[in-house]
Amino acid sequence: MNPKKRKADDDEGSDTKESFERQSIKSETADINASNYGSSECGNSTDQQKSDNGGSSEQPGTSNEQVPEEQCKDNISQSPEQRERKHIRLEGSKLPGVLLFSGGTNWDLIGRKELPKNAKGAVGRNLWGPHRIASLQGIKVTSVFSGSCAVHSVIVIEGGQAFTWGRNDKGQLGHCDNKRRDIPTMVETLKDHNIVSAACGRGHTLFLSERGLVYSSGDNKMGQCGIGSQNTAINIPTKITFKGRSICKVACGAEFSIIVDVKGGMYSFGCPEYGQLGHNSDGRYFVTSNKLSFRCELVPRRIIAFIEKTREGHVSLVDDVQIINVACGINHSVAVDAKKRCFSWGFGGYGRLGHAEQKDEMVPRLIKAFDGPRNVRGVKKVFAGGTYSMAVNELDVLFFWGQNKRAGEATMYPKPVQDLVGWQVRDVGCCNCSIVCVADESVISWGPSPTYGELCYGESRPKSSTTPQEVKPLDGIHIHSVACGYGHTLLIARDDTDEDRNKLNQLPEYTP
Repeated sequence: MNPKKRKADDDEGSDTKESFERQSIKSETADINASNYGSSECGNSTDQQKSDNGGSSEQPGTSNEQVPEEQCKDNISQSPEQRERKHIRLEGSKLPGVLLFSGGTNWDLIGRKELPKNAKGAVGRNLWGPHRIASLQGIKVTSVFSGSCAVHSVIVIEGGQAFTWGRNDKGQLGHCDNKRRDIPTMVETLKDHNIVSAACGRGHTLFLSERGLVYSSGDNKMGQCGIGSQNTAINIPTKITFKGRSICKVACGAEFSIIVDVKGGMYSFGCPEYGQLGHNSDGRYFVTSNKLSFRCELVPRRIIAFIEKTREGHVSLVDDVQIINVACGINHSVAVDAKKRCFSWGFGGYGRLGHAEQKDEMVPRLIKAFDGPRNVRGVKKVFAGGTYSMAVNELDVLFFWGQNKRAGEATMYPKPVQDLVGWQVRDVGCCNCSIVCVADESVISWGPSPTYGELCYGESRPKSSTTPQEVKPLDGIHIHSVACGYGHTLLIARDDTDEDRNKLNQLPEYTP
């Protein structure tokens, strides 16, 4: 389906949108004034950015101890959010293990029909089964990150150091250059920041520190790095322009980013083309009579409205939303709040939003399928692939909606993955089309051809499957967590006992 042609569908609900917009502006004015620290459009983000000092004049508490003059000045000038950050200590995963990798390593060619200029050429091969990484021998990995359209990855090791590798044509690896890395390489500029999380877009990366600060690097032509400008690319991790509360969640789409603060407030920045920023607009405007462009969000802007729609098209606001989990596909987003309600917005093609229709959604809309019987209700975590979405509910049942095959019917609303009913799904990795699940003590994957080895089936086994299949090379190996990028899979395997280590040593070792 051609998204450009289908965009005319939005005109059908224009009256509803206008009335909703007036309602949301009226009811949320106080929220905007308190929380929107930088709504911006192309070229004017600096002028529109709001000060967060708020005329604070709070003085240090009196005591016999003399307070240094510099510290006193700092306390006066800092906002409550900045003072709060001093006491924030986010924690990453507490389950370290050995990194396993499966998939394509020809970083410059994956997902492309031809090599770009200055690329290395046909360097790298497809690893059809899980491999240990030789350069990480003896190093415990705590977290793995990538994205459905990302041909690069981030891992965090014990101690909080971030390592990146893969494609680097936009500087997304954060190594101050544009050279690809074939093995995990430490991001030197962040080695003292104790990274706890990360997210990968098509050509950019977000790093989250234990202090709740976010650093970005890579492609910034749509403002997806959140630094207040539209530089072509940033090859050194740079702190985003944000003066709100500490951030605890980060997520990336192809050319946009989403962050969540410790109070559940959600902010977005980057490309608004299909409404994926959640600000009730796709940002379109005409530069000339025949040239279309987009007003990008160059700094984080708070998403202030969440809605519910009836079958008749009536729109109402959803109150008391505190986001606890968010995931992004190429041009869509899904999120869960503290009440375990699930919302989706952005590009609606092939049913990936789960609303039983293909319309784009300009603001987060409640997915009604999860607001029903007890066997469905209550979402714990959400995941997003290129053209589909997934969720795990309170009963650890895995749901799917959208389309991960290049042909056939789409799933227009959330449905349980029947082959995994009865399994306790612990984690899910979403490639562009392939899916890898950690369920009970097994790893299960499926995805259509062509693949690059991300399904982990092994050299002598089928390279693709349209139905879930157990990953035999990982039998007897306990997997803590999984993450998938475009054409590759990262897994953290337990290595606490001699039995664990013996199993892992039977897997091949990868050296570029």
